[in-house]
Amino acid sequence: MKKLTVIALVLIMALTSVFAAGAKERADNSLEYITKKGTFVLGLDDSFPPFGYRDENNQIVGFDIDVAREVCKRMGVELVLQPIDWNAKDMELNSKQIDCIWNGFTATEERRTQVTFSDPYVKNAQVVVVLDKSNYKSLADLAGKTIGVQAGSSAGEAIDGTPDFKKSVKNIVEFKDNLMALMDLEVGGVDAVVLDVLVANYEIAKTKTPMRILDESLADELFAVGFRLGELKLADAVNAQMKAMAKDGTMAQIATKWFGGDITIIEK
Repeated sequence: MKKLTVIALVLIMALTSVFAAGAKERADNSLEYITKKGTFVLGLDDSFPPFGYRDENNQIVGFDIDVAREVCKRMGVELVLQPIDWNAKDMELNSKQIDCIWNGFTATEERRTQVTFSDPYVKNAQVVVVLDKSNYKSLADLAGKTIGVQAGSSAGEAIDGTPDFKKSVKNIVEFKDNLMALMDLEVGGVDAVVLDVLVANYEIAKTKTPMRILDESLADELFAVGFRLGELKLADAVNAQMKAMAKDGTMAQIATKWFGGDITIIEK
């Protein structure tokens, strides 16, 4: 009996050590990881104005960039901007090529199973853009037509979430980014483009292209910063800085610079 008891104790101790090692391995050291290396690598689609894009000097600028730069300044780390293929964003994040996805990133329920999100900071919607000269006035008018979307964007999910609309259209064409989709719309390659309303409004106003947004939207959304699943400490640290920026007026100031008014929702 004594021998069996000793063996049992040894097995219990061994299993306890294994579980303890596993727990230690899964410990959330995300904030420590960032502060120790001193850099915060932001993954973005660099053709997503006004949130993140290249200006006439080929510099990456935008609303999200300004917010992230201020957050990093307050956290005492250096912001590093890393353009990525938006369709491969999850792979870039999980392989630690980037530390976050921060560029008009929609916090969908499906993505929440794969990514830890910050608090939402901007409200958005997926809308349909058509040429101004077209006769399209509603989603029903696009039956049998060709629709453009950015590959890997939440526009595709919004279409999937509107099955009657998806079933009615003839074809859905994916593009590398929204700008390419809008260019194809302008030359008649597609009949409409589904994209973010904030991006659509900005592009139409900036380029003065004869396009308009249909009154019917496909889905309301919330933008948030995406981190590797389980990286709660880093998400909490970024949340704390954005909340502080909302309270002291910095978020409103940055939003007004890019949108002419405060569109942010954090701490509201």
